[in-house]
Amino acid sequence: MTFARSTRFLIMLIALSSLAVVALVGAQSSPAKTRGCKAPTSPAGLKGGYFTELRATKVSCVSARKLVKAYYNCRRKRGGIRGSCHNRTVNGLKCRESRPAKLQLDTQINARVTCTKGSKKVRHSYQQNLR
Repeated sequence: MTFARSTRFLIMLIALSSLAVVALVGAQSSPAKTRGCKAPTSPAGLKGGYFTELRATKVSCVSARKLVKAYYNCRRKRGGIRGSCHNRTVNGLKCRESRPAKLQLDTQINARVTCTKGSKKVRHSYQQNLR
């Protein structure tokens, strides 16, 4: 093998190795899939309210629905239909609730809840009638 051929071979080997490393790193850092889940039916005590959206990342839909109901129960224990479980741990996940002012009415609450633990994430929204 001549010097020119061995240099080309070495350059080609380095280029292919670099591509393989980039492909491997890209495959390992792919984001987790977030899936939409069917929102649970409203509990009997949720008079005039309902769950409007449910999305889960690295959590099964069954577990996500259980978390939504547990969050609802926590909310009811902490203030009735106007209550919140903001910054509370529910079913092992830390939950944050936001009630954007532009979505609020005198007659209802519209809220979004995000519960996380590590890479696990459950997002849901609900609407609660106040009258």
